[in-house]
Amino acid sequence: MNKKIIAYIVIGIIILLLLFSSFGMIKFNSNTNSGNYGNMPEKCQPPAGQDIESWKEHLGHHAETKECLEYFK
Repeated sequence: MNKKIIAYIVIGIIILLLLFSSFGMIKFNSNTNSGNYGNMPEKCQPPAGQDIESWKEHLGHHAETKECLEYFK
């Protein structure tokens, strides 16, 4: 194969990966919050765009999630 053809194939694959990832068809990170919250259990992690203070208040109202408040100190 000619070097130009190989370059076009590689560029095409990169463009497809970027398109698929931008539309959510491919996730490069399985848990979007994991980078921000480390080992915090999923039930304790605030939803995307949620105000932290509101989330902490919400967690405090539920017996099963009160221990989550320890992660926000």
